[in-house]
Amino acid sequence: MNECISVFDMLKIGVGPSSSHTLGPWRAAERLLRELHEEGIFDNVTHVKVDLYGSLSLTGKGHATDLAVMLGLSGADPEYVPVEDIEGIIDGINLNNKLKLDNSREIDFNPVVDIVFNRNFLPFHANGLTFTATAGKIQYVSTFYSIGGGFVVKEERTVAKEKEIIKCAFPFPTDKADDLLNFTRQENKSISEIVYENEKSIRSEEEIHHELMRVWNTMLECMYIGCHTEGILPGGLKVRRRAFDMHKNLIGELPYTNPWEWLQVIRKTEVKFRQILKWVSCFALSVNEVNASLGRVVTAPTNGSAGVIPAVLMYYMVIENHNAGEKEIKQFLMVAGEIGSIFKKGATISAAMGGCQAEIGVSSAMAAAALCELMGGNPEQCLIAAEIAMEHHLGLTCDPIGGLVQIPCIERNTMGAIKAINAAELALETDPKNVKVPLDKVVNTMWETARDMNNKYKETSEGGLAVAVNISDC
Repeated sequence: MNECISVFDMLKIGVGPSSSHTLGPWRAAERLLRELHEEGIFDNVTHVKVDLYGSLSLTGKGHATDLAVMLGLSGADPEYVPVEDIEGIIDGINLNNKLKLDNSREIDFNPVVDIVFNRNFLPFHANGLTFTATAGKIQYVSTFYSIGGGFVVKEERTVAKEKEIIKCAFPFPTDKADDLLNFTRQENKSISEIVYENEKSIRSEEEIHHELMRVWNTMLECMYIGCHTEGILPGGLKVRRRAFDMHKNLIGELPYTNPWEWLQVIRKTEVKFRQILKWVSCFALSVNEVNASLGRVVTAPTNGSAGVIPAVLMYYMVIENHNAGEKEIKQFLMVAGEIGSIFKKGATISAAMGGCQAEIGVSSAMAAAALCELMGGNPEQCLIAAEIAMEHHLGLTCDPIGGLVQIPCIERNTMGAIKAINAAELALETDPKNVKVPLDKVVNTMWETARDMNNKYKETSEGGLAVAVNISDC
């Protein structure tokens, strides 16, 4: 059974700090609004209650799940809502105990009472949430599951999928890495060329170009903002932003006025060997500091791992190839998206299901394969790069202190980016005939590891660093 997953499913524009705990519940609230309209009861709704379960409850406060639900019910779109307006929307709801449902009808809504954090888990998935809308005598109940990367499903629809054969519309549908590799050989194409043909089957070339560049421009702007913002991150840990100082020390006093000029200035900066690691780390830190402060990022494949892919692509553009432009950007993003989809189909990209190996590990594998293709690697070597990157993230737990996507999450993006670069370099020096562990085996191993992992290490803040270090210690 082949599932069509577009590059734009894997690389979504949204608001931090978490794709599964912020973007997913936000999208679930939007879907509830559509259901209420479709059922013809929206105009009669007088009250909405939200029940959060499992990981959404245990780390929901630190991940702004409650805020995301309120924003979604208010009709705000995470792709386009001005991030500077978010605080005002939330403050208005908290102050007046009123919510403007779908930005059209005011209803009573007290966040303290109407958002319930239930510690128990629903059986289908660790990230469950149930909406109960009251419309006269009708109690409309709808349950959603945020399965990672901003993807939201309903259990009955997922179960229904298993009972029928779903045919993918892509000309080159893939479930596994071997499928992708066979298509590249059959068509004598690179991975990015295969992905491009798939994307052209569902959207125009102009739209593909526009959306890929919109994704990149969002990443670039995010790095720019992170490198030019100082201060303390919200949430109570009092984590000081580091990208600002690191960037200032690296770039000096060179003039520029916007993200693209900034990129050109960095390209002209003389970079010594040791500074390469600092630049990559700076790029990754900048993204995840923006993410931690409810800024706009690209889920790649999750918000918690959003810094790896832009940091590695920036590395290529400012260190490896100063002539790289739109062609290389699109090529990189298409390869990255395809590798991410293979992990989503064969394992998971949800930390609540698989620990941080499902986030940082997958993002590192995505970036490694994409960088490998840009540096001249053939499809076999690109898959080797992805395998190496994931192999060295297996077993990585998700244990955020205070339930916040800050410690150790922000630093882990720097490590994932560095490992991706190293994996690509190793793959380029590897003869595919000598490979002992193919990518599909590592995908399977990651999933087995995820299933064996104790739940307290799966984004519950009940184990690891989350209990070893108290907020007061920070």
